[in-house]
Amino acid sequence: MSLKVGITGGIGAGKSLISGIFETFGIPVFNADIEAKKLMNENPILITGMKKLFGQDIYQDGRLNRSLLAQQLFADEHKRMKVNALVHPVVIDTYELWIKNQTHQPYSIKEAALLFEAGSYKDLDKIILVYAPKKIRINRILMRDAYRSTSDIESIIEKQWTDNQKKKLSDYIIINDEQQMVIPQVLDIHEKILKEIE
Repeated sequence: MSLKVGITGGIGAGKSLISGIFETFGIPVFNADIEAKKLMNENPILITGMKKLFGQDIYQDGRLNRSLLAQQLFADEHKRMKVNALVHPVVIDTYELWIKNQTHQPYSIKEAALLFEAGSYKDLDKIILVYAPKKIRINRILMRDAYRSTSDIESIIEKQWTDNQKKKLSDYIIINDEQQMVIPQVLDIHEKILKEIE
C-alpha cells in the first residue's frame, strides 16, 4: 500500500524546506505550485486560457509574466477564481499521472499551498501542516520575493485559510519557527507513517 500524504502551510511557512527533507529519506515529492507554474508556460490549453483572461502581454518572450499576473490577481478576485478554475484541473491530471508511477514507494508527498482551499486534501490519506508565526513568514517572503511588499504578503495571508482552520484537518504539524529543529520533527512523522503502513 502506498499512502498519499499532503504537505501544506501558509505562504512563507517553509513547505519546500520540509518537502526537501522528506526527499532526503527517499520519499518522492510532487510540488503542485511548481508544477502549476511550469504548466502555465508549457501547456497550450493553459497558455490560450491565460491570454484570453489577461491579454497577450501576460506572456513576454514566451514566458508568463509572473509579477504582472500577481498585480492583476490582487486587484480582481473574480479573475483569481477563473485562473484557479483553469489551472487546478490540469495540475490534478498531472498529479494523477505522476502518482501512478509511485506505487512502489511506501508513501509519496503532494506539496501545495492551497491544499485545503482547493479541496484536494480530500483525496489524500494524511496531511502535514507546516506552521510558522506570521511575522517570520512575512520576513521570509520579503527576503525571497523582491517584487512583493508587506501589504501584498498580508493580502495573500488573508485570502488563505487560517492556521487554526488547517490544524483541525491536519494529522501532523511541523513547527518551523527558527527555534525548533525541523529534521527530528520530519523524521518522527516519517517513522510514524512507515509504522502505519506495516
